[in-house]
Amino acid sequence: QVQLVESGGGLVQPGGSLRLSCTASRSIFSIYAMGWYRQAPGKERELVARLTSGSGTDYADSVKGRFTISVDNAKNTVYLQMNSLKPEDTAVYYCYAAIVRAATLDDYWGQGTQVTVSS
Repeated sequence: QVQLVESGGGLVQPGGSLRLSCTASRSIFSIYAMGWYRQAPGKERELVARLTSGSGTDYADSVKGRFTISVDNAKNTVYLQMNSLKPEDTAVYYCYAAIVRAATLDDYWGQGTQVTVSS
């Protein structure tokens, strides 16, 4: 199992930046995949960015070139740097982790952090 603690959300003007952090309760080296999803009101949860062991990094097309996911292994923390934010980036952002158990993957989620982009 793993607990995920997020921080860094808030209110920002269009064109601004925010950095989200997600700290895991276990070593990131033991986690198969880790990243960020988001859910806007009335919409389904969608992938934003994800690091997968052996497969690299995936980004949603809508955030490519603006968002960057990175990891600090020593702190067991994954970051999402969000630049050039747009109103359509407004959503609750959830940290995600997948851990291999036998032949399956167990999914874990953080509590979510609100990001609001508005003038």
